[in-house]
Amino acid sequence: MRILTVIGNRPQFVKAAAVSAPLRERHEEVLVHTGQHHDDELSAVFVRELGVPPPDRELGISGGSNTSQTSRMMDALEPVIADVEPDLALVYGDTNSTLAGALAAAQHDLPVAHVEAGMRSFDRAMPEEVNRVLTDHLSTWLFCPSADAEHNLAQEGIRKGVHLVGDVMYDVLLCHLPRAMKHQSLLRSRGLQSGSYALATIHRAENTDDPNRLNQICDALNEIQKGIQVVLPLHPRTRATLKSQNINLLAKVIDPVGYFDMLALLEHCRLVMTDSGGLQKEAYFFNKFCLTLRDQTEWVELVEAQANFIVGADKNQIIKHFHELLNKNFPPQNAMYGKGNAAGVIVENLRLKIKD
Repeated sequence: MRILTVIGNRPQFVKAAAVSAPLRERHEEVLVHTGQHHDDELSAVFVRELGVPPPDRELGISGGSNTSQTSRMMDALEPVIADVEPDLALVYGDTNSTLAGALAAAQHDLPVAHVEAGMRSFDRAMPEEVNRVLTDHLSTWLFCPSADAEHNLAQEGIRKGVHLVGDVMYDVLLCHLPRAMKHQSLLRSRGLQSGSYALATIHRAENTDDPNRLNQICDALNEIQKGIQVVLPLHPRTRATLKSQNINLLAKVIDPVGYFDMLALLEHCRLVMTDSGGLQKEAYFFNKFCLTLRDQTEWVELVEAQANFIVGADKNQIIKHFHELLNKNFPPQNAMYGKGNAAGVIVENLRLKIKD
């Protein structure tokens, strides 16, 4: 069986690190990188660190509006599909790359397998939410990371081809954690001590493209910085916006980091503040409270577990929740994201379904 896998951003490289190896033991995989994240530290570093196979095709598509980017990706994928002649397309998550891959495959009458299906923030104003919903409704096989995701699909009438498998990012974490915990050079070079800092990331367009929201978040981080170091690996888009808007940020700003460095930062931080979907989960895996700098989250089960708190871009809410959680005990974990064997379950299900 020949599988066309479409990826384009950091979390998708991480997820592919879990699935590609067992997939290639049984099948032929053609890996396409759309170029959605073209910065080396946001993509190619994961090829080096996690052993993700180098992309077989690179489309080099980044920038532009969501509509333009998705359209250009579809145009570029059309000749790839014609050349490769895959048996199915595999997509991950909720990016423009996800939707472009699903749409291009569906229009070529190819079945689509969606890893991380069923996630919902219930906010159609978010481009990612539109991508999730459309991709799920185009998919033949839907691999859910949590019971809530499976329930969301059932509520939309999607029951056929749905499989609760767990979270492939948890697979990757368990596999690489011993190595990552030896990866302390970044902390040493930055003079960071375990438990001495909070970790923050800002990259979503809803924050970076809105000067008022970005100012509120930065003001909150500046206030928190007075009491504890805030470490911020800075996304290129955020860096450009801060400069263009002349926004002052007192946090310890560092360049984007690779997977192992991020795990090391997570392991030794006190608390996480982020607008990243993937980092919300990774914080949970490390028993770290997370303040989500968005108005909604697709990881609603983390909110229900009181591990994740939605604070939006409200300066006062960010500061208030930060101080309330800084020394609070993390709630007991359960196996809501599986046992770390999601990738194997996905590959086995695909084998059985294709065989049928």
